[in-house]
Amino acid sequence: MPELPEVEYIARSLDARLPGQTVCDVVVRWERTLATHDPTSFRSALCGLTFQSVGRRGKFLLLELPPYWLLIHLRMTGRLYYCPAPQPDWEQNRHVHLILSLDRDARLYLHDIRKFGRAYLTFDPQEVVGNLGIEPLSPELTPERLAQELRSRRRQLKPLLLDQRVLAGLGNIYVDEALWAASIHPLTRSHTLTDAQIAELHENLRRILRDAIAHGGTTLRDYRGPCDETGQHQFSLAVYGRAGTPCRRCGTLIERTVVAQRGTHYCPVCQPVPTEGEETLDEPQTDS
Repeated sequence: MPELPEVEYIARSLDARLPGQTVCDVVVRWERTLATHDPTSFRSALCGLTFQSVGRRGKFLLLELPPYWLLIHLRMTGRLYYCPAPQPDWEQNRHVHLILSLDRDARLYLHDIRKFGRAYLTFDPQEVVGNLGIEPLSPELTPERLAQELRSRRRQLKPLLLDQRVLAGLGNIYVDEALWAASIHPLTRSHTLTDAQIAELHENLRRILRDAIAHGGTTLRDYRGPCDETGQHQFSLAVYGRAGTPCRRCGTLIERTVVAQRGTHYCPVCQPVPTEGEETLDEPQTDS
């Protein structure tokens, strides 16, 4: 699933291309791609509207089309492609479920093999993303604010960091990477972290996310940028997907386990298993 860096990279790339372009036609090939409208009303609402900004909130793309906002969540295998001219291969591709034709003959294609991606058309983005937590790269997320978010709950750290109501946009790859960089085991209870551990987690999480954005995201299988380019951050991963290979810090073999139904990668020496803590007391994590 594209996570914060991939979605941010896509948003920045589209923000350099879409503003000023007008929607001339809309083709919906799979109705359930639309979360808020039927194909006829969706097409009627979008045609004639002009793109302004493109941004991101959590894992959602926010495309401004006054008076509407088009929000797109790519889910597991969704890809959003911008082409300056119609592409015959894409026009006929059976995994392309939504096509926006623009006034300069450009196209915006939503391609999704698993069909989990969704498009929302709304006057107010908060109707869709209003329950998301703080952005990890926001200036508001200080070490003190992170400490407040973590210590106010008694949960295993990895599921908590994946909870979109706590921190918006984090996913499996970058949580594993940040916990390794901060030398914290993913099962550590959030309320037991020291000030030093939280400061390390805060610094490394933000650094890793910024690096991944600069690298165009991580391409392990499905993810591509909006011009069909692959990301490059997979070459910088320290633990994710590296089970059985030496830790880049101590040389111990990286291990893989399952935490909150997610494959989880860690170094058993750099990230020692915590002492058994209390049971989870707050609600389970959500990943939307």
